Amino acid sequence: MSVNESITPEPILQLGLGFMASKTLLSAVELNIFTVLARGGRDRASIAAEVGLHPRSSADFLDALVSLGLLNRDDEGIYRNSPTAEIFLDRAKPSYVGGILEMANARLFGFWDNLTDALRTGTQQNEVTHTGAPFFATLSQDPVAWRNFLNGMNGVSTPLAGALASDFDWSGRQHLVDLGGALGAVPAAVLQSHPEMTGTVLELPPVRPVFEEFVARHGLSDRLSFHGGDFFSDPLPPADVYVMGQILHDWNLEQRQFLLRKAYDALPDGGTLIVYDAMIDDDRRHNTYGFMVSLNMLIDTEGGSEYTVADATEWLAEAGFSKVHSRPLIGGYTAIYATK
Repeated sequence: MSVNESITPEPILQLGLGFMASKTLLSAVELNIFTVLARGGRDRASIAAEVGLHPRSSADFLDALVSLGLLNRDDEGIYRNSPTAEIFLDRAKPSYVGGILEMANARLFGFWDNLTDALRTGTQQNEVTHTGAPFFATLSQDPVAWRNFLNGMNGVSTPLAGALASDFDWSGRQHLVDLGGALGAVPAAVLQSHPEMTGTVLELPPVRPVFEEFVARHGLSDRLSFHGGDFFSDPLPPADVYVMGQILHDWNLEQRQFLLRKAYDALPDGGTLIVYDAMIDDDRRHNTYGFMVSLNMLIDTEGGSEYTVADATEWLAEAGFSKVHSRPLIGGYTAIYATK
């Protein structure tokens, strides 16, 4: 068989071994590399001493981060964060998105080792696999894992929050409620740019202590409140805007339709429901990130998955919403705005 020199195995090998680069980043976040370097450039020995790197590993590890575009190293051997890492991977900055990476490192990385089992059985492969108890009830019993999970959800929501705050026309809106909004990244971003508004996060009661810490850090304790409850069984707090971000993908079709109808019934005329997720493109070919998140839902939930924009549009119309339109956000996410 003749060999076509323009076709090589390199893309396949890079993809198949991509977990190596992924774990290098996750370990760097765990070791606080980027937060240490946010305080100023350091040489290899100084970094190794502060974060606890072994002499055998330090050179290759730090230079691997250089090759991945996460660190820069000058001719004197001084390491500094890349501009992107400086903004998004320094724990001390409000723009920090490493919470989702911390959660991926502590939870998801190991569970993805069981993807083949999930594909064969259709059953989730996380903490619930071993306990049989509901996912959130199981996780909330471990304070460290619970905080890690909530910070992870906040990390992935932070850049989306800024996008939503600027993309949607909030004029004339007074109060928004984020349904299952974790620590409140979305309402925090909206309230900071719209001082006339107030907000509420409806979440499970164990979220409250971590939520209150987050809100206090952002100076919003007087405008952003916590409402403990379950959006399946409890009444929804009144609002003229509801947000369901990364919520529908946790549940099966019947549960999604129930939540959308419940939001429709609770909204006043002219009220809006904002749904955002890593929705799959309608042609089901292009949003690789959406497919990866959907496989993660297979591993991490009982019946969840991502869905197409067309699917969500249909469900919203069935729930009663008359004005429904979608807009791409950032990073493979889509927002759908549905008005009653």
